[in-house]
Amino acid sequence: MRIIKLGGSLFHTPELRQWLELLDSASQNEVVVIVPGGGPFADEVRHAQRLHRFSDSSAHHMALLAMAQFGLLLADLAPGSQAFYYPQQPADSLKPGLHVWLPDRSLLEMKDIPHSWDISSDSLALWLSQQLEADELVMIKRSTVVSSRIQALIQHGVLDKGFTALYQRQPVHTQLFHFQQQALFPDKGLILQ
Repeated sequence: MRIIKLGGSLFHTPELRQWLELLDSASQNEVVVIVPGGGPFADEVRHAQRLHRFSDSSAHHMALLAMAQFGLLLADLAPGSQAFYYPQQPADSLKPGLHVWLPDRSLLEMKDIPHSWDISSDSLALWLSQQLEADELVMIKRSTVVSSRIQALIQHGVLDKGFTALYQRQPVHTQLFHFQQQALFPDKGLILQ
């Protein structure tokens, strides 16, 4: 099983559809679960929080909904995909094919997920990979920062601040791909450490 984090920064790119086609092909013989970023939907949450100064806890809940909105868009663009509602839907219900994770309010009850901007869709993709005991997490981002060191990626804003603690608790083989590097071959992306 592979978990694929599709960054919200791909929202405005033609590569988004190309990645979905590639992932659809890759999912013919294995389970592939897409974790959507928040994209422009999460940007609106950030803007609203700056304007109205509401709590990080409410912003976190709204950001989960932003991920679900982008996920609905991705599922519509990849018609062969299926919505996946974890933790409500058990992991053993996944069959080979393309699935799009739609996070919901049940994540607010998870004690190991802080309700702040320190945990973004990156950390949630890692968390889901850990919960599902995925073989690999692939993160597709629009970043130009080139490093395989998690700490350097956090310092440059490529990964969120919560990623390190989650990764140290239960490491998952993780690769980082630039959004224009369309290949899902072992060890062709940056392997994070």
